[in-house]
Amino acid sequence: MGRPFIIVLILCSGLGLFSFTSVAAEPVTLFKNVRIFDGKSASLTPARQVLVRGNRIEQIAVGEITVELSEYDTVIEGVGRTLMPGLIDSHVHLTMSDISIPRLMTGDANYATLVSAKAAERMLLRGFTSARDASGPVFGLKQAIDEGLLPGPRIWPSGAMISQTAGHGDFRTLHDIPAAENDLHSTERLGYAAIADGQADVLRRVREQLMQGASQIKLSAGGGVSSFYDPIDVAQYTEPELRAAVEAAEAWGTYVMVHAYTPKAIKTAIQAGVKNIEHGQLANEEAIRLMAEKGIWLGIQPFLGDPDPHFPEGSAGYLKKQMVATGTDNAIKLAKKHKVKLAWGTDILFSAHEAKAQNDRLAVMQRWFKPSEVLRLATSTNAELLALSGPRNPYPGKLGVVEEGALADLLLVDGNPLENIELIKNPERNFVVIMKDGRIYKNNL
Repeated sequence: MGRPFIIVLILCSGLGLFSFTSVAAEPVTLFKNVRIFDGKSASLTPARQVLVRGNRIEQIAVGEITVELSEYDTVIEGVGRTLMPGLIDSHVHLTMSDISIPRLMTGDANYATLVSAKAAERMLLRGFTSARDASGPVFGLKQAIDEGLLPGPRIWPSGAMISQTAGHGDFRTLHDIPAAENDLHSTERLGYAAIADGQADVLRRVREQLMQGASQIKLSAGGGVSSFYDPIDVAQYTEPELRAAVEAAEAWGTYVMVHAYTPKAIKTAIQAGVKNIEHGQLANEEAIRLMAEKGIWLGIQPFLGDPDPHFPEGSAGYLKKQMVATGTDNAIKLAKKHKVKLAWGTDILFSAHEAKAQNDRLAVMQRWFKPSEVLRLATSTNAELLALSGPRNPYPGKLGVVEEGALADLLLVDGNPLENIELIKNPERNFVVIMKDGRIYKNNL
């Protein structure tokens, strides 16, 4: 009769009617003869068999696994290919990654939402089964993915980026100020940003994001490359304002991440209790040492000053971007020296072309790390960062590893990425199977 099921029999007295309810058994996928990168080790295992039942890895065995299979179950013959955890990007903006600035700022909001849905599907098919969204109106997209309406990665949403006036998240023009009280800019109404000045305002904006389902909170603590008014050296928010955000987040069992490049911005954020600095390319040794001492995470993106049509040569944005790019090498070397908790992300914005290079931005990390270390960053290490959300973690369970009991987010790679990290740059060809939450989204075999 196909898939095994349980029959629940209800006898309706006097009517002689029967009602049948069937509960399908959990689907099974068996990976045979695969070598495993478990998310932590420096080498692959010999050939193994891996059994996935439902959305979890049930068994990993050296010999054959005996399991009763139905016509609905799947057997994948690995032939020595590499089975590894799905990739995790710790800094994305799904509602802004694949759309241009003019389309985003002047176009229909529904169009932008549809673009973000396509961006999510493409990200999953690049092998990224999880992503922490570092700001943007992504709550609805996450819900649609979780309900199975759309394909896409698991999403840890931050909600709107909270910014002071004239900060990195203030997208208003000079014609929009002075703003009347409660006069929200379009980017605030749509959930891209939340402008807050003073502790009370910060508290309210943080709580609004938590109310919508934020798994962590994002604030801007310093100047940015793409923002209009703030030089890169500007520190944003006072320590009491940042501490207000930290206390509000901690009351919900989660944490605050901040956008910050400079030593002053970093140190103020750490003193306020922030647990995660994003970027940090202009940090000096004192700031990095402080991060190490306090156990603060540094989320790094390998910004290398590649040509960007958004910032023509000589423009203010171009000069800021070059300054950040110059600091990338130094920040990573200092983080390695002082053993800072280091996470990896991309922070791709406003370019579908750049979004396609997500895997390239992971592979470029081999400038500083061995291939096994690069892949560890984008699997088990990033999973550890995501787990900081505590009770606000939307996907309880172990991610970023291939081990019994872990959630079944898996990639089958045609080749050995520990020997040739360049394989991950062509996911269309080399990621022959992509599984998320036990469901196969791609199977080229």
